[in-house]
Amino acid sequence: MNKDIEKLIKDFYEHDYILNEELATSIFLLKNLEKPLLLEGNPGVGKTMLGKTLAEHLGTNLIRLQCYEGLDVSTTIYEWNYQKQLLHIKLFEQDEDKLALQNQIFGMDYVLQRPLLQSISADKPVVLLIDEIDRADEEFEAYLLELLSDFQISIPELGTIKAKSKPLVILTSNRTRELSDALRRRCLYHWVDFPSKTKEIDIIAKKLPNIDEALATQVVTFIHNLRKSSLHKPPGIAESLDWAKTLLLMNQKNITDEIVKTTIGSVLKHKDDVEFVRNKSVQEFLYPID
Repeated sequence: MNKDIEKLIKDFYEHDYILNEELATSIFLLKNLEKPLLLEGNPGVGKTMLGKTLAEHLGTNLIRLQCYEGLDVSTTIYEWNYQKQLLHIKLFEQDEDKLALQNQIFGMDYVLQRPLLQSISADKPVVLLIDEIDRADEEFEAYLLELLSDFQISIPELGTIKAKSKPLVILTSNRTRELSDALRRRCLYHWVDFPSKTKEIDIIAKKLPNIDEALATQVVTFIHNLRKSSLHKPPGIAESLDWAKTLLLMNQKNITDEIVKTTIGSVLKHKDDVEFVRNKSVQEFLYPID
């Protein structure tokens, strides 16, 4: 294994994030090729946490843009500070040089920076996390292309603004819709899957050092078999951790039918999924499904 990648895995582990070699390689390339990284995978596999951990690892700021339908320029890139502009006009309305006045109020001092513009205006590289890009529409993807390829943004009144320092860009997607080829071509790519049993046990042990290994193994076995069932929303790593914490708080040594019925709400978040599990025996989920 490349020594830099090996060091990256160790550094992330110290920040409570367990990387495999493939994902660590993607992060290494993100840092060194200066290309955005698109992370796709099911909800709850740690895509967002990866962006936060990368910022901690680098000792830099995290700028997060949470995507949703209807995102526009004023929300994501910039907006004019109209109150400041009006105040300036009132102060200098007697000036005869109206063109100079116009140029003054349409300068960077009168711009309210939103996440994308903030990320390229920072004095040192930041981590820009564009979270759940699949929730935004294709028009917003078009806004992103210039930033993702050239690390610059064009504003009609100001021209092209190039990055002071190139941000490290991570985009996440839960695949609720297909992303455009134009966006994909500009990015490195990694599919983030649910972790193996061994890795998930390691994650729980790292986050909850007081947990008994046998209980952690039961939690992970139960969760992994749940994910193989036909659920509306399979539980992610966060739900595994929440359930492990719950069992510790309740001084449980083993998972029983009774404890499943009373605590399954910390694992499953859909009524039909909860009823499905409550009508099963705990042994059906603790016994490995091939």
